[in-house]
Amino acid sequence: MTPLALAVMKSAQSSQFPIPQLVAPAGSLLALKTAIDKGADAVYLGLRNATNARNFGGLNFSEDEIAQGVAYARSRGREVLFAINTYPQAARAQEWRAAVDAAVRLGASAIILADPGLMAYARQRYPDVRLHLSVQGSATTVDAIELMREQFGIRRAVLPRVLTLAEIEKIVKQTEVEIEVFGFGSLCVMAEGRCLLSSYATGDSPNNRGVCSPAHAVRWDEREGTLQARLGGVMIDAYGPGEPAAYPTLCKGRFEVEGEIDYVLEEPTSLNAISLLPRLQAMGIAAIKIEGRQRSPNYVGQVVATLRAALDAANRDPSRYQPRQEWQVMLSRHAEGAQVTQGAFERPWR
Repeated sequence: MTPLALAVMKSAQSSQFPIPQLVAPAGSLLALKTAIDKGADAVYLGLRNATNARNFGGLNFSEDEIAQGVAYARSRGREVLFAINTYPQAARAQEWRAAVDAAVRLGASAIILADPGLMAYARQRYPDVRLHLSVQGSATTVDAIELMREQFGIRRAVLPRVLTLAEIEKIVKQTEVEIEVFGFGSLCVMAEGRCLLSSYATGDSPNNRGVCSPAHAVRWDEREGTLQARLGGVMIDAYGPGEPAAYPTLCKGRFEVEGEIDYVLEEPTSLNAISLLPRLQAMGIAAIKIEGRQRSPNYVGQVVATLRAALDAANRDPSRYQPRQEWQVMLSRHAEGAQVTQGAFERPWR
């Protein structure tokens, strides 16, 4: 079916689409179980290596833990999505292929991939496996999504957090691929999948190392009553006594410019799309994703419970839906930098 014919068909359908799937992050087995218990329809996770884009020390899963997580999810009618969303390195490609093999062997409901070569491997070896295009694939147009569908049979695409609601709706109408968008979590000034800023200081990027600030490049120094955060030898922030210190990332560092010290590229802020849920459902979004595999099980549980209640309320009566004050208060507690925004969904400068 052509994109135009698909758009006509969708416009003729009822505006009442199924309630979007709530997809939650899991950086540990406890976080996975918490997400499912609090109402997530699916969780996404990755191995403890560079094949996933949240490769933080002390987080992620062994194969045995994934097997336990899949069994727990299946027993409750939920899904596990296996993220292999970094790009294979030439000398180590087998490590990424082995991750695909593990995802299939362990019974993942879908594999989230960014690299086309890895998609080709998965499609050729496991033709029935369900493939999702990762946000790291940076597909911002219907042409990009359709290319991945035609070549590799992807079933869902996770959109980067740079598109307006109007742009997202246009994509939904022109593709049969399911569309997933972020509903809550930390924002980045960069377009996912295209960020090379951290490689300037560390030699590594999220695409090949799985983390913006690899542990080997992070150093903390105490000097004259301040705690200095350095990345690859570059000081990117300094904290006074008692001031909360965030994990150092170059885009969210504070620098001195023309005598003033402030966030130069981006002040820490979280996306909060809770007020947009009826609009997202009405345009046919298949899934709402929560960011935060690096966050605690407490974060996962409270954010999932809040989004679950909001999605159910929006589905029951979309015309009268209003986010409850207690939902906003709960989400603000988990906002990076204690600030929230609707991000690019609604750009005031357009």
